Amino acid sequence: MPGPKHILAVRFSAMGDVAMTVPVIKAVLSQNPELKITYVSRPEFADFFNNIPRLTYFSADLNIYYKGFAGIIKLFKALKKNDHYDAFADLHNNLRTNLLRRLFSLSGLAYACIDKGRNEKKLLTRFPDKVLKQLKPTTERYADVFRKLGFSVTLDNQLIKNRQELTDELLAITGKKSNTWIGIAPFAKHRGKIYPLERTEEVIKLLDAKNVKLFLFGGSLLEEEICQQWQQKYKSVTSLVRRLNMEQELKVISRLDVMMSMDSAGMHLASLQGIPVVSVWGATHHFAGFLGYGQSENNIVADNIECRPCSIYGNKPCFRKDYACLYNIEPEAIVNSLNKFIV
Repeated sequence: MPGPKHILAVRFSAMGDVAMTVPVIKAVLSQNPELKITYVSRPEFADFFNNIPRLTYFSADLNIYYKGFAGIIKLFKALKKNDHYDAFADLHNNLRTNLLRRLFSLSGLAYACIDKGRNEKKLLTRFPDKVLKQLKPTTERYADVFRKLGFSVTLDNQLIKNRQELTDELLAITGKKSNTWIGIAPFAKHRGKIYPLERTEEVIKLLDAKNVKLFLFGGSLLEEEICQQWQQKYKSVTSLVRRLNMEQELKVISRLDVMMSMDSAGMHLASLQGIPVVSVWGATHHFAGFLGYGQSENNIVADNIECRPCSIYGNKPCFRKDYACLYNIEPEAIVNSLNKFIV
C-alpha cells in the first residue's frame, strides 16, 4: 500500500530533541525518494535543516505570533493555507502538537505520534528497585512515527562528518587551525545534568597545559560571564558564548576534533556535524535513549552510584542533597577520555 507523499512533521522543542530528529528526517527522505516533508519548529532551529533535499522548514514563533491556544489555531490555518499534506507526523506529543494534530485529523488527515515510553522510563528512574536496562533510542522512536505512516526507515547510527569552511569573520575569532580543537559545552537546562563548574574549570586547567585550543559554548548572559572569566585565565580558551549565530556555531563545531558536553544540546549539535563527544552524565542515563546519534558509549563519563538515574531530564532535585553522581566524577577521568582525540 503506497504511503503518503507529503508529510507534515512537527517538533517544537527542546534544542537537543529537535537536533535528534535531523538524522531521522534525512534517513526518511533518502530512503523514500517519492516523499517530501514540511517540518514545523521554532525559528532558532532552522539552521539544523539547511540543505536537506525535499524538505521545507516552516518557522513557528510560539512566543509571539503563534502563542497560546489561539496561536495554535492560527498556526493550523497558516499550515493549511501553506500546502496540501497527506499525513501528520507528531514527533513531540505535547499539548500544542496534540491540539494541532486533532485539528488536522478533523479535516481527515492521517496521523501518527511518538511513543515516549513513559512507563519504561518510570521503571528506569525509580529508586529503589529500578529496572536498569537500555530503552529504545529516541531516534528510533522518531523513526517509528514514519514507520506507522507506512514508510520503511533504517537508521545506521553513524557519525558523518560535515566539515565546513570557516569564513574570514569566523577565522578572526577562532584563528587558523594548527592543533587539536576541543569544544566544551559545560551547561544544561537542569542542575542534575551540570558537572560542577569548579570541576569543569579543573578540566580546562588540565587541558590548558596541553597543545590544544578550547572553545566554550553556551547561551545565557551568566554563561557568557563565566566563560569570559575562563578565557581571561587560560591561554588556550576562546569563549564563543553569545558571539555567533547558530549557523556560525555549527560551522565551528564542524571543525572540532572532539566535543566535551553534558547530556544536553551540545552533544546533539556535535552529532549533527559528525563530531565525537565525550559526554558527562549525572542524574540522567544514556539508557533512557538520549545518547547523541552516532556517539559511542565508550566516550561516556559517569558514576555508577545506585540511585542513578533519578530523572530522565535532570530536573528533579537530588534526594541525597549532594549530587554525588556528578561530584564523584574526577576531572582527570574526563581528561583521560579526551586524551585519545588529542594529537
